[in-house]
Amino acid sequence: MTKHIPVLLDAVMTTLGDIRGRHIVDCTFGAGGYTRAFLEHGADVIAFDRDKNVVADAEKIISEYGDRFRFINSAFSDIQNFEANEFDDVVFDLGISSMQIDNGDRGFSFRYDAPLDMRMDEKLKTNATDLIREKSASELADILYEYGDVKKSHMFAKILKQALPETTFELRDLIKNPRDVAPVFQALRIAVNDEMGQIRIALNAVRTKLRSGGRCICVTFHSIEDRLVKNAFNEWCAVVGDARLPNVATSDYKKLKTLTPSVAEIENNPRARSAHMRGVEKL
Repeated sequence: MTKHIPVLLDAVMTTLGDIRGRHIVDCTFGAGGYTRAFLEHGADVIAFDRDKNVVADAEKIISEYGDRFRFINSAFSDIQNFEANEFDDVVFDLGISSMQIDNGDRGFSFRYDAPLDMRMDEKLKTNATDLIREKSASELADILYEYGDVKKSHMFAKILKQALPETTFELRDLIKNPRDVAPVFQALRIAVNDEMGQIRIALNAVRTKLRSGGRCICVTFHSIEDRLVKNAFNEWCAVVGDARLPNVATSDYKKLKTLTPSVAEIENNPRARSAHMRGVEKL
């Protein structure tokens, strides 16, 4: 298993600034790289992750930092249940984690032969095999196109419906063209885990619950995530008229600088090559 290296960590820390005494929500705990950095720099942290396989790593951090760290083993969309002004900053490292990809039994990667599962939360009722079986060819085509930008989505959807693959290798061999394999896997994974829906719910909650002066930072890894985050932040930062001051245009948020990894970071951590960091600050 490859070593997990947090992507754009230096950029995230620089963008957050002095976090001593602040309350930060790490919405995507993963291997705990961001969480540890926040704690080491003096913040208190609440972290979400719906994958039960990361609980042991979270418990190690609890043993080190005590009540400065709280772990919630659920989807980050549950941030909607927080009270307003309960946290200062929120950070999302979106997409799939390297640990999930490297665990061949989970069905996320076509490098390993495994049941076609792809569930980040094993309590979810529908895995990737179920999804292919339950969706119509038309619905599958929409998933492949929307979440994977698969050009021949209708053709591949028909192939999947006819064959009903149950393992990663069966799916890989059905697709045949290596350039299409990764997008198809990505699309099915996103649909199984409702990743875009989870992001929308969480961002909607953060918009209203973040404290004034707080920052929301999102690190994305593909254009679908990035477009969703970009559009949300553009909406947050849109200039609107202030009813109290009719001649003054205001906005609840301001955009922060968009950053991408340096050449050195990409060389050290190839997973970073497609990453983008976007952020906003609540005024």
